[in-house]
Amino acid sequence: MKRKLYVIGIGPGGREHMTLMALKAIEDSDAVIGYGPYISYIEDLISGKEVISTGMGGEMERVEAALKSADSGKTTCIVSTGDAGLYGMAGPVCEMGKNYPEVEIVVVPGVSSAFMAGAVLGAPLMHDTALISLSDLLTDWDLIKERVRAASEADFVIALYNPKSKTRLTHLEEAVEIMKRYKSPETRVGIVKNAGREGEEIITATLDSIPYDRVDMMTTLIIGNKTTFLENGKMVTPRGYSL
Repeated sequence: MKRKLYVIGIGPGGREHMTLMALKAIEDSDAVIGYGPYISYIEDLISGKEVISTGMGGEMERVEAALKSADSGKTTCIVSTGDAGLYGMAGPVCEMGKNYPEVEIVVVPGVSSAFMAGAVLGAPLMHDTALISLSDLLTDWDLIKERVRAASEADFVIALYNPKSKTRLTHLEEAVEIMKRYKSPETRVGIVKNAGREGEEIITATLDSIPYDRVDMMTTLIIGNKTTFLENGKMVTPRGYSL
């Protein structure tokens, strides 16, 4: 019988936003591996289990530790916030998993911050949407800008991840300037900080009035398309139904 490694998306961090599949996978696991702050979100679920946590930048260390743990015979899980298959650990686990043929990898989906932000804003993701991370740690910035340009030209709704950090102070402004070549400055923008977590903050703006000083790494931005509107405090991108 193959040894099992769960790759779990735990959602924004609140228990109410975790799937039943994620809760069961954690319960079934003998060992739990993850980034320190993510482990803290599920501390009450992992009492008595072997826990391995690493700091920022230790992604591949965590992946290898998880695969080795599963290969040793322990049912193991590695956790990511949001969805493990979107900017999470599912990719590197599946890639490195070729070296551990006896390990069965099971990816457990979770609620991504774009969907959590969309829910608290209303219904801004009702039509075609592009998800783009502005982090250039693993992707060349020129390529990211080209993707922003292409999505803007095609009038996608755009959800921006990782818009700003201590070392990336102007990437968001640059991305918005690219969008303005194709989108109206009055395009609706939803800004959600700590979506689904304690300290959640919701801001609605336009492409021309984004409060950049209130955006950080824990913020998700949703930029509408040409039909997106704000009604009764809800941001809506109509799908085209006859009302």
